[in-house]
Amino acid sequence: MNIEFDKNEDSYKQLLFQLESRLKKVQAGGGAKKIEAHHQKGKLTARERINYLIDKNSYFLEIGAFAGEDMYQEDGGCPSGGVVTGIGYVSGRQCVIVANDATVKAGAWFPITAKKNLRAQEISMENRLPIIYLVDSAGVYLPMQDEIFPDKEHFGRQFRNNALMSSMGIVQVAAIMGSCVAGGAYLPIMSDEAMIVDKTGSIFLAGSYLVKAAIGEEVDNETLGGATMHCEISGVTDNKYDSDEQCLDAIRGIFDKMGQSQLAGFSKVVPLPPKKAAKDIYSIIPADRVKPYNMLEIIERLVDDSQFDQYKAKYGQSLLCGLARIEGWAVGIVANQRKVVKSGKGEMQMGGVIYSDSADKAARFIMNCNQKKIPLLFLQDVTGFMVGSRAEQGGIIKDGAKMVNAMANSVVPKFTIIIGNSYGAGNYAMCGKAYDPRLIFSWPTAQMAVMSGASAAKTLLQIQVSTLKARGETVTPEAEKALLEKITSQYNEQLSPYYAAARLWVDGIIDPIETRKVIAMGIEAANHAPIKKRYNVGVIQT
Repeated sequence: MNIEFDKNEDSYKQLLFQLESRLKKVQAGGGAKKIEAHHQKGKLTARERINYLIDKNSYFLEIGAFAGEDMYQEDGGCPSGGVVTGIGYVSGRQCVIVANDATVKAGAWFPITAKKNLRAQEISMENRLPIIYLVDSAGVYLPMQDEIFPDKEHFGRQFRNNALMSSMGIVQVAAIMGSCVAGGAYLPIMSDEAMIVDKTGSIFLAGSYLVKAAIGEEVDNETLGGATMHCEISGVTDNKYDSDEQCLDAIRGIFDKMGQSQLAGFSKVVPLPPKKAAKDIYSIIPADRVKPYNMLEIIERLVDDSQFDQYKAKYGQSLLCGLARIEGWAVGIVANQRKVVKSGKGEMQMGGVIYSDSADKAARFIMNCNQKKIPLLFLQDVTGFMVGSRAEQGGIIKDGAKMVNAMANSVVPKFTIIIGNSYGAGNYAMCGKAYDPRLIFSWPTAQMAVMSGASAAKTLLQIQVSTLKARGETVTPEAEKALLEKITSQYNEQLSPYYAAARLWVDGIIDPIETRKVIAMGIEAANHAPIKKRYNVGVIQT
């Protein structure tokens, strides 16, 4: 067993090394030369601005670090989507921060940039957190304007959100620290406060070249939209500052004087570390993802004092449900059991599969957590719901629908960690992205798709072989094998957690040891938004 554990640990540490390496690459933004050019203008980079702004030695939870990774290669790439976003602390106040990275295509907006900005605003709205925009962007990336500009979830949605957030009483503070042009000019000016850095910050609906082309007027950008003009003549901006640092200090001053908001009142006590070492997780997760493991061992390394109070422990055992605390915060946990279990009726149940009894148990537990105002944490390692005639006759669809209904209508905040598999309807029932988790993160071992790579590849192979035969083509065993390898390779690439993170299907990929911090940060954020909606599941499937 020790040899197996050592093998698992070695495998996981390789995945963590890959995670660290890829993070360093995206954090470099547009690269050393672009960063140096930025510094030559007297400007801090997006990440330097955030580091300066947030409280010293405080935790910054980055959202979407891998957004855009390996996308838009024909356009030179877009590391981190050209914008850095996350949740941090400014003058002791938890807030969302959005900082354009002008080292990446001058901070221009790609489709993923818009999606990432909207995600940051969504987090601010859901949790009623103040939001800070550090603006430094050349606007929409024109070669892709048709994918960024006109649709509901495109560029313009952020200004609609600006207006809604203002009406909701969510504080928005903007600093113009570089270019701010065209439609993008509305974002800082629709914020509660708009400050600007002298000489480097500028804001206008149209730059000097476009003005000349449109109306024939010759004017330089500083006269057109510089700090002095807007602070002294137009009144568009509130105050100007001589440097990035002075401007960021001013934001800290604003946050220092803000009043406290009403809280949701989730239960919190003095936190305790787990009794069982979190680093053991590396050796518990099998290097071979087909092999079983005991999810209870993972839970006991994530929760305070390793104390997990199970709900209906002997019933519906393929899902573990129970109450615990994470960094002092009370949570209700729903987790897939990955070892083979034996039901009370003597039926052997496969790990990672949701059966009728476990779906029934989870639905009741989720309803109980809503009744008690306890946030929910879903730990996913799920291959889907049980299939076959016995399961269908037992009403698996009905019981699965009951669980989805209870979860989808939850009014308490939900959080999701994808540990391993996240396949098909199992992803949905266990609060996948479509079900509005406040935060959703993956471990490096995660895989997300409609089904496993092996199952999908074989299914796709059958379809392609049937198509070729219908055309009268002969498929040799060798050709069929080569086709299977090609399909498997393509599908496995899409299973990668990095593929999901690049497209913001998850908020990021984390070291398992970071999980406690992430969940605690998320519940603290959610505690700023009092629950005002009554829990109602509507017509439940009995």
